Amino acid sequence: MKLRPLVIALALLTPAVAAVPAAEAADGSYTATIRRTEYGIPHITADDYGGLGFGYGYAFAQDNLCTLASWVVTLRGERSRYFGPLAESDDPAKPVANLASDVYYKSVAGSGVVRRLLARPAPVGPSGELRRLVDGYVAGYNRYLADTGVANLPDPTCRGKAWVGPITATDMWHNLLDLSRMLSSSPLKEAITGIAGPEDEKPPPRPAAGSNAWALGRQVTRGGGGMVLADPHFPWQGIRRFYQVQLTIPGVLDVSGGSLYGTPVVQIGHNAKVAWTHTVSHAQRFSVYRLALADGRSYTVDGRAEPMGEQEVEVTLPDGTVSAHTLLTSRYGPVLAAGHTDEAAYALADANAANLRAADEWLAMARAGSVDELRAAQRTHQGMPFVHTLATDVSGTAYFADTSVVPHVGDAAAKRCAEPSPVPGLDAYVLDGSTSACLWGRDGDAVVPGIFGPGSQPTLVRADYVANSNNTYWMTNPAKPLTGYPKAYGETGTDLEPRPRAGLDMIARRLSGADGLGAPGFTLETLQATVRGKRNLTFELMRDDLLKMCRADRSSPGSRADVREACRTLGTWDGRATLDGEGAILWREFFTRLPHPAWRVPFDPARPLTTPRGLKDDPAVRQALADAVLFFRSNGIPLTLTPGQAQSYSSIPIPGCTEGEGCFDRVRMRGPLGVDGRYPEVDTGSSFMMAVELTPGGPRARTVLTYSLSANPASPHHTDQTALFSRGGWVTERFTAAEIAADPRLRTVTVRGGVDAGK
Repeated sequence: MKLRPLVIALALLTPAVAAVPAAEAADGSYTATIRRTEYGIPHITADDYGGLGFGYGYAFAQDNLCTLASWVVTLRGERSRYFGPLAESDDPAKPVANLASDVYYKSVAGSGVVRRLLARPAPVGPSGELRRLVDGYVAGYNRYLADTGVANLPDPTCRGKAWVGPITATDMWHNLLDLSRMLSSSPLKEAITGIAGPEDEKPPPRPAAGSNAWALGRQVTRGGGGMVLADPHFPWQGIRRFYQVQLTIPGVLDVSGGSLYGTPVVQIGHNAKVAWTHTVSHAQRFSVYRLALADGRSYTVDGRAEPMGEQEVEVTLPDGTVSAHTLLTSRYGPVLAAGHTDEAAYALADANAANLRAADEWLAMARAGSVDELRAAQRTHQGMPFVHTLATDVSGTAYFADTSVVPHVGDAAAKRCAEPSPVPGLDAYVLDGSTSACLWGRDGDAVVPGIFGPGSQPTLVRADYVANSNNTYWMTNPAKPLTGYPKAYGETGTDLEPRPRAGLDMIARRLSGADGLGAPGFTLETLQATVRGKRNLTFELMRDDLLKMCRADRSSPGSRADVREACRTLGTWDGRATLDGEGAILWREFFTRLPHPAWRVPFDPARPLTTPRGLKDDPAVRQALADAVLFFRSNGIPLTLTPGQAQSYSSIPIPGCTEGEGCFDRVRMRGPLGVDGRYPEVDTGSSFMMAVELTPGGPRARTVLTYSLSANPASPHHTDQTALFSRGGWVTERFTAAEIAADPRLRTVTVRGGVDAGK
């Protein structure tokens, strides 16, 4: 393992003050009712926020205590102590060596940023309701752990382990902060700390979070109300999984949906009148400042030298010894190890470095009675860390906005201050740090300085639809392209990529009735059928040219491969990545071998929905097909290999195809097709799928949690929804009290505890 000098700055926005005492229930106790319906889905009811959090923490611990317990070890910077400094961390998005993880998280905790935020009033600091939710959640988790005992935990993953113990509210606040930093500081641990494991031990990069999202308005729904499709593509392991839950305080809050592990709020969901979802946006989350060094420990700003601050971080190793690290600070943020020279260093300025506002924003959105009220909640808190928001309401108003936290670097400032990046592939502005003229700007409507306010954000309100599949905001609705916003939010006029194109084409076909699903317009049933169609857009766009090439030449020049059988297989495949799709895997292996670019017609910004298209007929394309065929034949793999045979999760076959192929309901694996005709286990793809229709009589919703409710392999709910997802099924959501009571599998328990359990 390489250890380089560490230079880290702490982005602290407020002066040091005493922490606010924990909020307590009015009578010194918590009470909640947990009702579980089919697939173990919990519906939690309490009279107050503290009790609601208590019931949620208790229910979550029953299903997933080990995952959160491991993550708490991570947040405390103690992974090296229990698992060794070289082992891989449990970060599901970008794991690193435990030592790098520990140094990073100890520096965050030592900075005091959470303590400072807790001392601030809302909206910069947490609201009283959120504080009570967090305290109750911690108390509920700890009550379950105390009742069960570490030695008797049902999950063998952490049963009897020394690293399992009570959690604190501080742990949960750090989890919420780390969620906000998920696409900014957190994935840059190695660049920040300079610590990396041996290169030959590094796993392939794991896929970043993605998603599909539609908000359908009254003009395109058969019933005239709003509908939402939520299809987030988050990791299938670890702390960034979704947990399906309904949270109810009678007369105050009633929300159902997907809640990320270790958070007491619903991130994607609906109430009786509003539904919303998110996709990861292309906007920048941080800037990098080039520091002109005066010497090894100072840099100049406006001609004056500024010393770097210092912080000492100590990490305990398995043998009890301590690994000590000196961390340095700048006015901008952490100083990256990468790119450091005798003349310059580079500091990371993270717009989400002190963002705890997101949880309060989701809580306020859950209480909204209309799109207008949801928008007001977003304007108040301005905490969405890295996502677009798509929403609708019972009136059928469809809404899109990139309300995410974005550093205020306008186009003029970028032109004036931006410099070449010292790190290849770094997707952020590199700004001149030697002058205060290049500091982030200010918007008068921004809740904190240095970020764009609501008036600068890409926004669209429609009566037909808004849609996004991680493309930039400009093609949210092709009838009304969005332009004129700062480039920090992403480029316009760019190639949509196949998956977003597939989504927009699916909507267009449904609205014209050309998809074979009946009369035009969306119903809940046609929405379900549309999104589970398993179309492979690149095959659709290249099929005719491929078969023409096959007819012209049966083998690739310079190759012994006979591609006739492959051509027959692809010629009879229907282009859908169903479990029994013979040709789906052959197409993927051919497509991934194609030269770049392989399109016959290149992208044209004036025709973003129909270009690029077609397949070039040249020797490199023919060789790609021959190479794919040779791989199959040399390993005895049938060319008719299907997704059901090649890809799985917990031994359950998983349909779908990959991002690059243009598959709406994509899957991702950690490696290539093996010589046994199987991919490594699926670890990312559709996660919490929700199709909801808002009607005057109440919401109608269908959901499926693709990896199921519990990470515990001994749980009956470890793979039950996975099997449902595999065969294309959905869960009919039970939202009202009557619907819940009508479930013949209903189990009800009342849980109680004191506030001491959460301290």
